[in-house]
Amino acid sequence: MLENVTVFCHNSIKIEGSKTIYIDPFSLERKYYGDADYVFSTHTHYDHFSEDDIEKVLKGNTYIVTPESSRELACDLTKDRDRVFLVEPEKEYELPGVKFKTTYAFNKEKMYHQKKENWVGYIIELDGVKYYIAGDTDNIKEIRNVECDVAFLPVGGKYTMDYEEAAELANSIKAKIVVPTHYGLIVGEKDDGEKFKELVKDKEVRIMIK
Repeated sequence: MLENVTVFCHNSIKIEGSKTIYIDPFSLERKYYGDADYVFSTHTHYDHFSEDDIEKVLKGNTYIVTPESSRELACDLTKDRDRVFLVEPEKEYELPGVKFKTTYAFNKEKMYHQKKENWVGYIIELDGVKYYIAGDTDNIKEIRNVECDVAFLPVGGKYTMDYEEAAELANSIKAKIVVPTHYGLIVGEKDDGEKFKELVKDKEVRIMIK
């Protein structure tokens, strides 16, 4: 379920299959990829809606899926408002070749990601596999019953839950594989993924950020 998945860094993920999907592309090494059928953005912060990196993956018919707060940025990139698809939390959507649900993603007490912003995580179903990308969130009650095959959870702390809180969430959701993200670059230590792995029970943990 992960042989077709690349975690570049932070929350920057690529899923390849019948469609090529990028989630929060950021700090990409190549100058041009040009292969995205879909770009999913969880929220507007520069490390999740990076205009420079989104430009690297766009092709002529790419859809950008994003919350309302990034509408104008997305429209400027695609030059085609019909290819900007707006989402809000706890909804189900379908676009050509891909189904997905949105979840809430916010901080419980910190001000970095407020619930009122309606920023999101995604459960993306592609080729029979459900991938949950939590986005920048704490361990909130709204996501403790997520069901998926693969879960990408932030573990770096400060702007999101830390590795201990993320492990608590990992132990509560229904997932076969869990992948720690959002550490070792802007926030979090290089070994946060391994610390997270030690605390997760009864699930496979893959460390994909090197």
